Amino acid sequence: MKVTRRKSRLVKIGDVTIGGNSPIAVQSMCSTKTHKVTETLTQIDSMVKAGADIVRVAVPDEKAVDALAEIKAGCPVPLVADIHFNYRLALAAADAGVDKLRINPGNIGKEDRIRLVVEKAKEKSIPIRIGVNQGSLELDLIDKYVGPKPEALVESALRHIVILEKCDFHDIVISLKASTAWETIKAYRLIADKCDYPLHLGVTEAGPALRGSIKSAVALGVLLYQGIGDTIRVSLTADVTEEIKSAWEILRALDLRRKGPELVSCPTCGRTEIDLIPLVAKVEKALEQVDKPIKVAVMGCVVNGPGE
Repeated sequence: MKVTRRKSRLVKIGDVTIGGNSPIAVQSMCSTKTHKVTETLTQIDSMVKAGADIVRVAVPDEKAVDALAEIKAGCPVPLVADIHFNYRLALAAADAGVDKLRINPGNIGKEDRIRLVVEKAKEKSIPIRIGVNQGSLELDLIDKYVGPKPEALVESALRHIVILEKCDFHDIVISLKASTAWETIKAYRLIADKCDYPLHLGVTEAGPALRGSIKSAVALGVLLYQGIGDTIRVSLTADVTEEIKSAWEILRALDLRRKGPELVSCPTCGRTEIDLIPLVAKVEKALEQVDKPIKVAVMGCVVNGPGE
């Protein structure tokens, strides 16, 4: 069954276009200190090799801003600056040449400051992601909805969309990140009916590798199956390359995008005639160097083996 994608605007992030029928982009975020340029570029290289289409870096201070131009020069994919609290960092990041700004409505400040960021983005012809996060929602919305509920996340995004649109700015991406699968699903379903801007999907604070991957697969899988989502990030307390691998597996499972080989193997039972588990691990490791979208099967008995 082919997924029918939600109709969304096209937004260009560097040389990557999202929205419309563009491929769903895989994103991740560096875990290095941004001012440590060599470490950051080394990690970006590993992320790109793992399949990242877009990379984001934290910009918490002036030291990080000062590193952005050099990082941008060495980054082979679009670079996004993640901004919280200080709108001046967003202005400086745009001047440093980043390809997109992410601002958090819950802590970026009043409308006059947001307008300054928007004018700078217009000047530099870069998009802005309105990145709503359940853990840093505006207090008036928490009071209104008696907690950081999905409806509160949606209202936060919509009020900031209005601010950007009043500035005649439409290169907008939206994200509404909650820490549970069901809240994430509900929030994105609600916003999908209220605007046509591309949506960046993700579960915030998803957890360690296994639990976080499962939680993200449930939330993102449901939304993507319903045609909602233009970029994705699987947030994990793990190596950043694991985020990217998990994201690609989610897209592969829904036949939305493919990268590299698919490995299938049987779960083993009393009919298994070989020591399958270490063999599968060995094959999986070997396939890391293969880019072709082939399917490889490793079976341990005569029941599934012939069919594969």
